[in-house]
Amino acid sequence: MGRSGPDAKRGVLYIVWGRVDRALLERSIASLAGHHPDLPVHVAELPPDSTLLDKARMADLSPFEETLFLDADTVVLGDVQFGFDKARQHGLAVSICECPWARRYTGLSGDTVEYNTGVMFFTRRARPVFEAWKQAVRDVDSSLVFVSGGEYKKMPLNDQAGFARAVEETAYLPFVLPYNWNFRPKWHLSWFGPIKIWHDYSAVPPPILQHNERQSRPDSVVTLSAFRG
Repeated sequence: MGRSGPDAKRGVLYIVWGRVDRALLERSIASLAGHHPDLPVHVAELPPDSTLLDKARMADLSPFEETLFLDADTVVLGDVQFGFDKARQHGLAVSICECPWARRYTGLSGDTVEYNTGVMFFTRRARPVFEAWKQAVRDVDSSLVFVSGGEYKKMPLNDQAGFARAVEETAYLPFVLPYNWNFRPKWHLSWFGPIKIWHDYSAVPPPILQHNERQSRPDSVVTLSAFRG
């Protein structure tokens, strides 16, 4: 599914399975087209019993030489050329997760950094990381205990544990994008300048869109913004 061709050099990849929210996916694709109408899109549809761990296969699933992977709950709010440029230079460009401590997963420890895999720019140069990631999701216990509403809960698996292990084991140095490129409004309560990619199931509030347009102008004064409680 998508509007990609087999020889497309640069494009955007989505991976979906099971009861995917098609409206959410279409929202993301439409937002991308609003800023990059000529950028091809490929939607990889996996078997219904797939899990988050199958995201580790994204390099195999992408038909592009230079790929932007997006989770379906993302909204593109600006030009993403910079991310592609950094991936071309470094092979991989990602943002650190809102929780930077990968030791929250049962199978990891120490100060290993966790990255958010919902927005990833990469090229074939980063193949060693993706090969290590596919192995790590099989080897690492990625379950985690977290607190929600004052209660302890458990998530049985997560792909980001394996990715953190892969980056650590390969000693790969990705380009680290600021969280404007993978903005998580539940946790990122303040920010400077424009938001590039909104990453949440909720709609982008109109005042944020208006503010973002102003802050995206080359002659704008970069300002601190914050959600009001």
